[in-house]
Amino acid sequence: MNDEISKNPFSPAFEAALDSVTTAPPAPVASPAAELPAVPTTAVAAAQNPLLAEAVLDAIKTVFDPEIPMNIYEIGLIYNVDVQPDGKVEVKMTLTSPGCPSAQELPVEVKDRVEAVAGVTGCDVEVVWDPTWTPSMMSDAARLQLGFF
Repeated sequence: MNDEISKNPFSPAFEAALDSVTTAPPAPVASPAAELPAVPTTAVAAAQNPLLAEAVLDAIKTVFDPEIPMNIYEIGLIYNVDVQPDGKVEVKMTLTSPGCPSAQELPVEVKDRVEAVAGVTGCDVEVVWDPTWTPSMMSDAARLQLGFF
């Protein structure tokens, strides 16, 4: 992980995009290992197209983990979504564990769903393991539905 990202994973463009897209604020994270918000966020380069970013997030929310009855966004498997002004999308996601039986299918499904969004010109999905996923990364809704409260 490069030093710039580890110090501040959110660019000024992300901050501007966050202000322009209506989403619930991230839930507080109790685990010090979870440096990312419990609810995933979207970085939109130069805040050019927040509506496209919202459509991309909506598409990602249609991908469900086959072992957990919840979409992968609410589970906290999506670490970053970067929507470029030219419609190119880069997704950084993780899995609940390196031995996840859906390790081959979930990234492909994310890529396919994102590329189906009007205005998206391409999508790269990278599976990352840092930080390690923990249940604290789930949204409050996911924790409530799965009985983590």
